[in-house]
Amino acid sequence: MDIFGVGCFMMRITVTGRHMDLSSELKSYATEKTSKLERYYDRVQSVEVVFDRQAGNHSFECEIIAKADHHMTFVAKEQNEDPYAALDASSKELEGQLRRHKEKFRNRKHPNGLTEKEPLGGSSSDDLPAS
Repeated sequence: MDIFGVGCFMMRITVTGRHMDLSSELKSYATEKTSKLERYYDRVQSVEVVFDRQAGNHSFECEIIAKADHHMTFVAKEQNEDPYAALDASSKELEGQLRRHKEKFRNRKHPNGLTEKEPLGGSSSDDLPAS
């Protein structure tokens, strides 16, 4: 399934299952959940969600692989007895990875931020005469 993102870019979302058949509800939930990843880092180009049923312990493993510009790959993997809970946990982990990467990328050019700089006039509101 393809989802059109903000500004003419397209984020490709693929949902697959290993050793299991996926219901349409699970596929649509995974698509809905991963389409929100662009909020955290807008350069994500493709997202692959892989559900794997573990044979021995009857649990599900959800792995989300997000590929972004400049060959950046983000991977989150969680295991749970409920596939929806595994998806939620891995999605939350990936959101954190994307948020940290975006902050690091954004703060690279301006490490001090704008709040510590002096106003353009060279004076602050404390220097104004009281009326």
